[in-house]
Amino acid sequence: MKTALMFCALAAVSCKSTKKDDPKPDKGSGSGTEVAPISKAYDQVPRADFNRWAVRLNLPIYWIEDRDNDRVVDADEVAPLLFYGSDVALPAAYEQILAASKAPPADESTEEGKRQKLVGLDLDQGRATLVMSDLSALSADDKTFTGHMMKVGTLVDQLYEKQNGATALASKLPTDPASKSMFRRNRGPKCVAPKTEKDPLCSAIPGSPKPIFDLYPAELQADDKFCEKLEKEKNAKALTDHFSVVRGPSDALTAVPYTEAYKEQMTAIANELTAAADSMKDASETALVTYLRAAAKAFGDNNWIPADEAWAKMNVENSKWYVRIAPDEVYWEPCAAKAGLHLTFARINQASKNWQSKLVPVQQEMEAEIAKRAGAPYKARKVTFHLPDFIDIVINAGDDRDPLGATIGQSLPNWGPVANEGRGRTVAMTNINTDKDSMQARREQGESLFDEVSMKLYVASPEPGLLNTILHEATHNLGPAHEYKVGGKTDDEAFSGPIASVMEELKAQTGALFLVEFLRGKKIITDEEAARTYIDGIVWAFGHTSQGMYTGGGDRKTYSNLAAIQIGILIENGVLTWDPKVKAANGKDAGAFTLHTDKIVAAVDDMMKLVGGIKARGDRAGAEALLKKYVDSSEIVPHDTIKERFLRHPKASFVYSVKL
Repeated sequence: MKTALMFCALAAVSCKSTKKDDPKPDKGSGSGTEVAPISKAYDQVPRADFNRWAVRLNLPIYWIEDRDNDRVVDADEVAPLLFYGSDVALPAAYEQILAASKAPPADESTEEGKRQKLVGLDLDQGRATLVMSDLSALSADDKTFTGHMMKVGTLVDQLYEKQNGATALASKLPTDPASKSMFRRNRGPKCVAPKTEKDPLCSAIPGSPKPIFDLYPAELQADDKFCEKLEKEKNAKALTDHFSVVRGPSDALTAVPYTEAYKEQMTAIANELTAAADSMKDASETALVTYLRAAAKAFGDNNWIPADEAWAKMNVENSKWYVRIAPDEVYWEPCAAKAGLHLTFARINQASKNWQSKLVPVQQEMEAEIAKRAGAPYKARKVTFHLPDFIDIVINAGDDRDPLGATIGQSLPNWGPVANEGRGRTVAMTNINTDKDSMQARREQGESLFDEVSMKLYVASPEPGLLNTILHEATHNLGPAHEYKVGGKTDDEAFSGPIASVMEELKAQTGALFLVEFLRGKKIITDEEAARTYIDGIVWAFGHTSQGMYTGGGDRKTYSNLAAIQIGILIENGVLTWDPKVKAANGKDAGAFTLHTDKIVAAVDDMMKLVGGIKARGDRAGAEALLKKYVDSSEIVPHDTIKERFLRHPKASFVYSVKL
């Protein structure tokens, strides 16, 4: 089964309202499925359970909210979803959901019954969370352009799943809907949620077959240490190139460019990008068209620098669209070396101009402050990156669409002249985690670990988290970044791919805390805003720490690792103190953290010196010491307590709906 986006469902985001006494069926918004009038019989499954069972049954439908508070799912309260490969009418969906909610559990006396229970548990650790885009007011030409970009998303998904080994295993999927749903959501058979990812029986496919990444020979991947061996090969630089795959027998490995290894798929993406460029008739979108054509060329010649140059010239002033189509991040694969192909397709949110006006004038001072903490041999450089664009996601495809959680900010590109010269783009995703369900869950998670006094600083608002994201992404462009060299080595070469990723993200998130005081001192934010941003950043770190430090396959979880390091340093510096006798703010849990705001500025300053210094010196031993102390030990960081309390709430699992 392929989890490619189905274009046929794009027109249907939400069904039109149907009066309960209207005998005529509602045909929705072009979905091709009829929605019958809803009667009071459709009140037997609460909204949260409706959405949970819809995921388990692999049904592309989402109950947005009970707008009239009648506990009845109405036709104008649901949205059909993308990336499922099918469509469903509401009455049929409700019947299946109601039946499943009353069915007996799987028979755990059999191996298959145990597997099915684990599959359900893995799915339930994600809370379906809607990313909804109403593009119905677009011009006909813009709708045509959107259609082409959706098709690009389909092609990107297909290639991504070939690369990560999912496609090769699709034929082994059993027929039960939960297994199909998990395979679709997880982009393969492996369980990914914290409570199930390390259980060898937990798989969408009986027998738990291990996906073989198409990036490397299968023979090579039989050795758990194959990434380390690659780094020792004579042609290691070529073999670990970001835009190539490894082919050949183990004694004669060679690097093959993406465009050669996947010529058919890359050509199809290039052709669709060209069609998208041709369809854009808006004279004000010259920068977008130029980028699309440059990206199409890159999918033919594997030279991504010209496309990066064209992309860097796009901004909030010259386009209403945000498009990034390229191989970029490396976290997705075992060696953290190969760039994952992704499509971010979004609308520019003009509210970003406010933060740009505040931060652009001081970006050079921000660089100077971080360079000062990092120390020798790093020296402050001129930074001219865009700060920041706000974007509202339409769809994420390929490496962008995670099973649990989502990227909330990004600075790209990671390599090349645009990155080296500080001309990249920074974005914050402003329609992610801003729904009522997500904000309520996050508050309740914070209340389970902080005491009542500390939680008074917390506000259930997207603003503190947005500032954290902005500063995190800004810091990717400050101080020693990916292409900075010390001793002739980049960070990948100095630290190894996985540790390099942790250290770069740790630097960025440390900058997100460190720059709060800088902005407060400049009176760009208030004392109250600073305090709220600090506690929001710590709740963020608790959340990632709760997800565990390693995947089921033993790979580092980049954000979880950095979060645990930050929590550990804050505990050691007295910013966070634990009292087992104090009640948590929820009034239920015994034992809670107190946040000492009077100590946080000095502690974060020291953290910036420590982390920035390790990056500046290429100090692998220093990085490994941090990982050993805070990631691989619970002596300082109470991993189990954080995990138990935060994992009471499922993590957001984003689902997408688009109305054209």
